[in-house]
Amino acid sequence: MIFLMDMQMMLLDVVYFILRGCFRIVMRPRTKDISEELVLITGAGGGLGRLFALEFVSHGAEVVLWDLNPETNETTAKLVREAGGKAYTYTVDVTNREKVYQTANLVRKDLGRDVTFLVNNAGVVAGQRMWDGADDMVERTLKVNCHAHFWTVKAFLPQMKANNHGHIITIASVLGLYATAYVEDYCASKFAAVGFHESLAHELLTEEECDGVKTTLVCPYLVDTGMFDGCKIREEAELVLPALDPVYCVQQAMNAILIDQPFVCIPRMTYIPYMARTLLPWEANAVIYRFVGSDKCMSPFIENMKKRTANGAIKAA
Repeated sequence: MIFLMDMQMMLLDVVYFILRGCFRIVMRPRTKDISEELVLITGAGGGLGRLFALEFVSHGAEVVLWDLNPETNETTAKLVREAGGKAYTYTVDVTNREKVYQTANLVRKDLGRDVTFLVNNAGVVAGQRMWDGADDMVERTLKVNCHAHFWTVKAFLPQMKANNHGHIITIASVLGLYATAYVEDYCASKFAAVGFHESLAHELLTEEECDGVKTTLVCPYLVDTGMFDGCKIREEAELVLPALDPVYCVQQAMNAILIDQPFVCIPRMTYIPYMARTLLPWEANAVIYRFVGSDKCMSPFIENMKKRTANGAIKAA
């Protein structure tokens, strides 16, 4: 009897959330005020990180900028201050967990307050085929794109939970939902980031006293930041699904963050292959990939990286 009652309640909840999701497509929910928030962004010196910093301060938040490159990080801070915002810079290698913990404590000491929004944005790609690249490059990709999320969340989530207030944002990729050829390390790291984020989101939902801590998983399609320079799908398909403008990508991500949307693919069209991957046989998906040109879209990118970096250096996001 209890099982049947629980099933009935579950089905009612499922119907409710489906209807609510449909309603939200038509009627956008009210956005939350983030003017008092302290937002920490990793990889803040890169293209998306810089745009996220500017977008957050445009809504009145203050930003803490973490990046391995102090010059590009300071450039981001300068742009934020010119826009009338407050920015605090720290040089951090997010793959070094002790450095992450130490700098997190330093941020709290310097600013006298807790970080309330964490944007795990830092990312790298090796740009070499698996058997051509050095092993340490593979490890670097996994450490930056996945392992670092553990260290930053462990550094800041306890305070969010104690205050029952906060937001964890993971900037992943559609390549964390469905893979393509020649970038095994990158796909593995993004699948891992998606898995980490979803498990964390489920864990927070089980703790009633943490209902004020929100999560948002952002999975964008190819963004025109130069990170995947040369990557191309079939020409006809590109007319429908071109590389994303970075500003548009960040604005769409912010739209989701400000309404506490748990998951967003950018653009919406990329939900289709995500669902197809689950519903269709493997061979059917492979046929579609070949037709669209997704199976070899990374080949030009790999060749570009060979020409640009004879030593196989990693390109940061």
